[in-house]
Amino acid sequence: MASPDGASGVGGSPEETELSITLTLRMLMHGKVMAGGAWRGGQQRPGSARITISEGSCPERITTITGSTDAVFRAVSMIAFKLEEDLGAGNDGAAAGRAPVTLRLVIPASQCGSLIGKAGAKIREIRESTGAQVQVAGDLLPNSTERAVTVSGVPDTIIQCVRQICAVILESPPKGATIPYHPGLSLGTILLSANQVRGHSPPG
Repeated sequence: MASPDGASGVGGSPEETELSITLTLRMLMHGKVMAGGAWRGGQQRPGSARITISEGSCPERITTITGSTDAVFRAVSMIAFKLEEDLGAGNDGAAAGRAPVTLRLVIPASQCGSLIGKAGAKIREIRESTGAQVQVAGDLLPNSTERAVTVSGVPDTIIQCVRQICAVILESPPKGATIPYHPGLSLGTILLSANQVRGHSPPG
């Protein structure tokens, strides 16, 4: 999730590098959620973070947040509280306990081992210290080398959980090339494109 362009400071001490880290966080969200007033226009800049929502007609979209680590966490906070607000509105404003919010992060599979830890120790530590539910998908997202990491809880716990996940990911850069997940891109589409490329000769 660290920015693929490697914008993590040039030279200097580790402390200086830490302050200048650019973080890129990808989340999988329903288009109808992101179509609300807070997200209209495709890009927003809460603080210095940039939010970009993928195009397409499929129900799910990739939401990409890029900026300093602090700005990215502020953006995640804004999204989590907005989702909680929308859930509350759906329950006619009932205040009988806070409904859990769920975020689905999209993370290169090569980084998921560090997130899970030996015998699941790291992910268990994150669950216990934040109170959030964290689940790493066992399968890759279609046609990609990324996995979904589902985080559920009240916004405060989700924010702390995302902070810890990002700390682990920043310490363990992805290995090899990452094929990003694109919602709605099916294997059939890829095969059709390949056949069109090969099929220049007329039939018969």
